[in-house]
Amino acid sequence: MTGWLIKKTIQYPENTGDQRVRQAYGTLGSITGMVLNLLLTAGKILLGVLTGSVAIVADGVNNLSDAGGSLMALIAVRMAQKPDDEDHPFGHGRIEYLGALAVGVLIAFFGMELLLSGVKSIFSPGETAFSWLTVGLLAAGSLVKLWMARFYRILGKKTDNMTLLAASKDSLSDAIATGAVAVSAVLSMLFGWALDGYVGVLVSLLVLKAAWDVLKNTVDRLLGGKPNQQLGGRIVEMLMGYPGILGVHDLVLHDYGPGRSIASVHAEVSADSDFVAIHEVIDQAEREISRELNIPICIHMDPILTHDEKTEIARAQMAEYLAGLNPPLHLHDFRRVPGDKNINLVFDVVLPTQAREVAAIRDGINAHARTLDARYRCVVHFDRDYFAQHEEK
Repeated sequence: MTGWLIKKTIQYPENTGDQRVRQAYGTLGSITGMVLNLLLTAGKILLGVLTGSVAIVADGVNNLSDAGGSLMALIAVRMAQKPDDEDHPFGHGRIEYLGALAVGVLIAFFGMELLLSGVKSIFSPGETAFSWLTVGLLAAGSLVKLWMARFYRILGKKTDNMTLLAASKDSLSDAIATGAVAVSAVLSMLFGWALDGYVGVLVSLLVLKAAWDVLKNTVDRLLGGKPNQQLGGRIVEMLMGYPGILGVHDLVLHDYGPGRSIASVHAEVSADSDFVAIHEVIDQAEREISRELNIPICIHMDPILTHDEKTEIARAQMAEYLAGLNPPLHLHDFRRVPGDKNINLVFDVVLPTQAREVAAIRDGINAHARTLDARYRCVVHFDRDYFAQHEEK
């Protein structure tokens, strides 16, 4: 049902790199969220007033905050589509992150309000009048929220929309909270247990947990969190498919908002290549990768010696040593520069982002090089690999 609704609403549902399609997804999710959350708010607050349940009223107020969050998401999605201008040459895509941040703050605010109401109800419990109709309506509300969580998640995953993904997490916690209220109503009817205030506190804690997740994920993106591993892997895979490209390193994704990244990367080519011909290959790669992945990319050529026997032996020896470390490391841009007394080995070593003992690694490299030839002196530059496979979770 969810997939059918998405396909019927958007003409080109799979072309999510198109900003018009992203806007259509975001608009669909936001409007759907506002309508359903307002209906749930009205129903739950009315039900809470009729039954005298603080927990149901709290759940309804929580849905009202979700409707406000959907409105913020809609505003953020629309504003993010503004074209670039003199002051914002890379567009306004990061407004979506600010929208997700606003949703998280709103959820946290209402979570604290619900927590205070629940605590007051524990110490000053009121009379409640639950019925099986109440339980049925709450169960239906929980199912609606489960559907909304899946709906938001599908849209958010397709378009890397932080605001919709935040709404998905919040809807899931809402479904659990509403289910808890329904269970407390059943227990109250069967055993006369006064659980309303305690369940109100539980609901508020779930809401606050959702707020924390939303805020943390959004702030991580704003501060420059871990880049898109799937996109980075696809760029490397495509580059290695072009003739004349021997290796790839120093891949960086610059994030200017969902669907608005810019990539830069170094491609190793043979120093003996026809530079006019290999430059045409690089230009072709830039055009085709940009078109297929909807991402501007700048490829820098790094010429390397491939037919110097002494250089290749030294490169293989140092590469073998680095591969045996924990975690394994690899090198690139290797040069052997003979001098009167010393032979400099100049190369870059790629480190995973969590590596911190750089000085110790450098000392180990130099010590190993001298065991191969006492004249060797290593001039090492360290790069960070933001797409290392062993870092994926």
